[in-house]
This record gives sequence, C-alpha cells and structure tokens, in this order.
Amino acid sequence: MSVPVGDATPPPWLDTVLDAGRRGDLCAGWPRPEQGSKASAILMLFGPNDDGGEDVVLTERATNLRKHAGQVSFPGGGVEPQDVTFTDTALREANEEIGLVPEGVHVMGELQPVALPVTNYEVCPVLAWWNVPSDISVLDPVEVARVARISVRDLVDPANRHTVTHPRGFKGPGFEVDGFYIWGFTAFVLDAVLTTGGVARSWNRDDERQVPDRFLS
Repeated sequence: MSVPVGDATPPPWLDTVLDAGRRGDLCAGWPRPEQGSKASAILMLFGPNDDGGEDVVLTERATNLRKHAGQVSFPGGGVEPQDVTFTDTALREANEEIGLVPEGVHVMGELQPVALPVTNYEVCPVLAWWNVPSDISVLDPVEVARVARISVRDLVDPANRHTVTHPRGFKGPGFEVDGFYIWGFTAFVLDAVLTTGGVARSWNRDDERQVPDRFLS
C-alpha cells in the first residue's frame, strides 16, 4: 500500500505494478535469465509531473556506444563489487549518469529479473517514486546523450504509439514522445507497466512501422 513520502504520495497504480512485478507477472512475455548471465539493474523512477499526473525518467544512450547506441533506456547498468543489492546498482548508476540524488528517492521494491538475451544480461527493474525531485543532467556523455522526465500522459496518448517492426523479425510496442524513439526492451517494460497499472489507453496496434534506419546496423 502507498504511504506518504516527502511531499508526494505514490499513485495507487504503481502499487499494482509492484505487486505484479514481484510475482513475476509484469514481464511474463519476456525471457527469464539463464545461469551465467551478467547481473544489472535499471531504475524505473516515476515522480509527480509539473502539469499533473506522473512522469518517468528516461535516458538516450550515446551514439558512439558499441551496443544499443542511441537507444532510449532507463538509468541503470551492471552490478559492481560494492553493490550489495540491485537497488544499490540502480541508484549508483543513476547518480553517476545523470546526477540523481538518491536521498530523494523512495524505492518501492525490486521486481523479478528478466533477460536481455542479445547481450546476455540479467536485468532487475527497481521501481521507485521520486518524492523529492532533484536536478538531473547528463554527467557521463560517454554513456548518455540526453535525459528527460517524460509525462505518463504523453506516453499513453494513442497518437504517440505504434507497433515497431524490425527486418530480423522483432515486433513490439513503440513510443515517440518529446523526440525520444522508444522501442525494444524499454518500450516492452513501459507498455507492461502502463497496462498493468491500468493507466494505458487503447491504441492502434495494427499501425506497424519499421524501426528507424539508425537502429538497423
């Protein structure tokens, strides 16, 4: 159950997401980690939006990276020796990448890990509520090109949604919001969160568009 934290209270729909994620139901359609996968965590940080409702923090990866260059993702990264929990990893990475102040974050809980088979990573989503928002910006341009707080209201707008296709056979949800093109794992998780939380709106899944050429290499 949500409890008041700082100046704001997490919306009840995030409690529903947390329960489903802990049971492993949130990302039921995504592969489970295999033994030997590299451990990592992402911070799914929601907070109160200035225009009402909620927003979520997303980053755009640098274009010169060897893997997933230019793609939109949640703050996060691989587990380091000093990290005791996945939460430690998610908060540390967010602090290093975008200057997030961990003390202003209420961690709601760690969800069941899922697999990223292409890179052999085990990813633990950490659900959190930003009760005391702080300034964020790109601190590590080698890893991150841009960071923004994206409104949930814009994410669920049917005009900003379509089905992404890839020549290799991938098909999944996609979002285009505030210059961010969101597809793949991040879009899958966002879609699951919004749907499970009951805040998603009906959108045209038959509107299929191939992923932009910059993601084909």
